[in-house]
Amino acid sequence: IHLATENEQYLSELSDQAGCFKETRTVEFIFLLSEKWHLDQSARYQAVELLERFMIKQVEQISKSSRENVKSREQGQGSSRSSLKDQIYDTFVLRLVSCIQLASKLSLHYNIVNSDMALKFLQSLKYSYTKEELLESELAVLKSLHFHINVSTPLAYVELLLEVLGHNGFLLPAKPLHQMCLQLLDFSYLTRDSIYDTLLKVAIENSTPSKLQVAKFLTVKEDFMLLAVGIISTGVFILNPRHWKQVVEHLHCITGITSQSILEFSYAVLKHIVGSTTP
Repeated sequence: IHLATENEQYLSELSDQAGCFKETRTVEFIFLLSEKWHLDQSARYQAVELLERFMIKQVEQISKSSRENVKSREQGQGSSRSSLKDQIYDTFVLRLVSCIQLASKLSLHYNIVNSDMALKFLQSLKYSYTKEELLESELAVLKSLHFHINVSTPLAYVELLLEVLGHNGFLLPAKPLHQMCLQLLDFSYLTRDSIYDTLLKVAIENSTPSKLQVAKFLTVKEDFMLLAVGIISTGVFILNPRHWKQVVEHLHCITGITSQSILEFSYAVLKHIVGSTTP
């Protein structure tokens, strides 16, 4: 109930820019760097969500100051826009590393990404940041997000729903299913746009959605509960198809998400795994 409420609250306050910083190359960068530093699965998802939320806040703040500058200086519009781009580009990798550092501190206190590790990596990319600048970057992320960084990731939704299924008597192979769900969640992050593009076309039964339909679909793309039930459904279909319909129906009862929506999400994921349009 707490996770469902948190999810609904997040969706009700959703920015129009949501998802803009979950581009495949960015997610892949975070995943590879998390593996390099031996972080657990939850840290990588936490880092992606932190970077996304921070970058949206930064864009909104800089855009606001740009608009104020334009009002006071008639010729300031062009320079404000270029300044906005420069500020984002110049600090993006630093902010990304800071988000991974913060995520590591949230998930594993005995295996955090310390300043030396972060600086060594940044230096390998020819950046010349100092420890002080690294600390300032972490503080910038924290302040921008009002220190609210311990947000639930889709993995928390997946694991909780698996617990509920087990508690309610679904004796599915817990360890293999959990492992499969982790792989599917990674896949969904890395092919996010393709999966949701397919899901939108299936949902509206039209291969050319309008701009309005795409805009309204944003809440679907950011719905962690839908993502979680879709991942579990797909995992069960792959590992134990005999129990698939029963599990989908039970996920519907737990979350209120329709069986049709869960089925469509699984189809979209499987379509991109298999690389085929065959249902």
